[in-house]
Amino acid sequence: MTDMTSDTPHVHGSLLQADARTRKRNAAEARFKIYGIAAIAVGLLMLAILLFNIVSRGTGAFTQTFVTLDVALIEEKLDKNGNRDIEEMKKVSTFGYAPLLKTAMEDMVEKSGMEGQISAGDMADILSKGAPAQLRDYVLANPDKVGQQVAFSFLASSRVDGYMKGRVTRDSIANDKSISTEQLDFVDKLITQGTLKKKFNLSFITGADASDARPEAAGMGVAMLGSFFMMLVVLVLALPIGVAASIYLEEFAPKNWITDIIEVNISNLAAVPSIVFGILGLAVFINYMHLPTSAPLVGGLVLTLMTLPTIIISTRASLKAVPPSIRDAALGVGASKMQSVFHHVLPLAAPGILTGTIIGLAQALGETAPLLLIGMVGFIASNPPDGIASGLLAPNSAMPAQIYEWAKRADPAFYERAWGGIIILLVFLLAMNTIAVILRRRFERRW
Repeated sequence: MTDMTSDTPHVHGSLLQADARTRKRNAAEARFKIYGIAAIAVGLLMLAILLFNIVSRGTGAFTQTFVTLDVALIEEKLDKNGNRDIEEMKKVSTFGYAPLLKTAMEDMVEKSGMEGQISAGDMADILSKGAPAQLRDYVLANPDKVGQQVAFSFLASSRVDGYMKGRVTRDSIANDKSISTEQLDFVDKLITQGTLKKKFNLSFITGADASDARPEAAGMGVAMLGSFFMMLVVLVLALPIGVAASIYLEEFAPKNWITDIIEVNISNLAAVPSIVFGILGLAVFINYMHLPTSAPLVGGLVLTLMTLPTIIISTRASLKAVPPSIRDAALGVGASKMQSVFHHVLPLAAPGILTGTIIGLAQALGETAPLLLIGMVGFIASNPPDGIASGLLAPNSAMPAQIYEWAKRADPAFYERAWGGIIILLVFLLAMNTIAVILRRRFERRW
């Protein structure tokens, strides 16, 4: 045998010096890292732009323009007999209070030095159409004030409010029949006097929807109550049903083709568009079972059907995450199958179950399409529901449906309120997700 020698000498590279292949791999990793950072930056930029648009367009809904007006509550017009009988005073309609507002506005014009420069009709249009009703409600609640002069803060009209917020300008009112240059001159005079100013609008959070003639009086309060009652129904039904179904499928059900079909269908139901559940609710709960239309109970039932697959999938994942050794140890010391599940596995899976449930509720809170199909589309209500039964069965709206209803109306004031409603909805969603994170960290156990 002869030794085989190579003509090309073998070169040993240094461990401290990267070769061409290593440099190429390191460059690819650096590029991938840059791509990831760029993707995160783009995502954060889009989120920042979205939040900026929502906040900048919606914060105006939380402030409103008010006119301070001294109104003389003339006894001859409001309580002719002078006995302060509420039933007799109720016979004076809102039209009977309009002359009192007109007189108060005339006195204000006289004080502002604009006599003869603005008509009586233009003066009345400065105030909201709901001002006479507000005055009437105050008098009926305080009959002892009749005969006195009382200072009121009335909502200004939507156009005046838009002028205060920069939404309405002198150039934009050329073809606007709802406000005139003379009215804006009067508004400027009232601003100088301090009679007309913007304030925090609590009624936007606590109030009800309003008609197209009174966009400045519209609020989210009643719709928030509708969403609350719907979430109550979803929580009471979806949580026990979803958890019970998950426990059976994961721990007790035999592994055969029947359970395989059930699992596939649950996964498919989680991907079904929400409007399909709305059609199902319309057909079953309203047309077949004859439950009241637009009731939060029906909305809650529809959203329960939609939320169940999400809760079942998240609960099964939480149960599956518990190590098998926990089950084996419980069975090894003599516990039954049910005892091992309910005493050992379920407590360890509770954080994941709570997180999945809250996320499912948050998803249901923001759904609009199924609610539109069952008629929950912005009812005008003046009083909140009285008790749980009334809250579940009385016609109502929900926050996403109310936002949709405002967004499609013509007056820009409703569009502003739609953005404000989105802010309230986002606050609820962020609160629910924060609670989910806190509960998970609070009850999470390590093994």
